[in-house]
Amino acid sequence: MDAMKVAMKQKDTVALQSLRAVKSAILLAQTEAGASGELSEDQELKLLQKLVKQRKDSAAIYSEQGRDDLAAPEIAEAKVIEQFLPAQLSEEEVTEVVDDIISQTGASSMKDMGMVMGMANKALAGQADGKTISTIVKARLS
Repeated sequence: MDAMKVAMKQKDTVALQSLRAVKSAILLAQTEAGASGELSEDQELKLLQKLVKQRKDSAAIYSEQGRDDLAAPEIAEAKVIEQFLPAQLSEEEVTEVVDDIISQTGASSMKDMGMVMGMANKALAGQADGKTISTIVKARLS
C-alpha cells in the first residue's frame, strides 16, 4: 500500500498499474474457495513469481510478433513486481545448489529428475524461477 501511495504521488502509471495488479491477485487468492483469508509468505512469493512470469511470457510473445510497443510495458511491470521478490540467484549459484542436491541424492539419470526438481524447488523457493532450475537439472542429469 505504501508503494502504491508513492506511485500515485509520483504519477508513475506503470508502477501504479503493476501494484494494483498485485493487490488484486492477493485479494483474489485470499477470498477464493478454501482459502483461510490470509496468505503465508511462501504463498505470496509464489503469487508474485507467477505475476512476473506472466508478464515476461507476454513480453516474449509480443516481441516475437514484432510488437515492441506492447512488450515494453509488460517488461516494465515485471521489473516493478520483482522489487518485492527476494534477490534472484545467478545461474552459477543455482547450478551449485543443484549439484549439491544431485550428490546428496545420488541421482544419475533423467529418471531421477522429478525427485531432484522437487528438492531444488524447495531449496530455491523465491530465489530462482522454475524454468532456470529445470534447464540446469536437465543439463546435469542428461
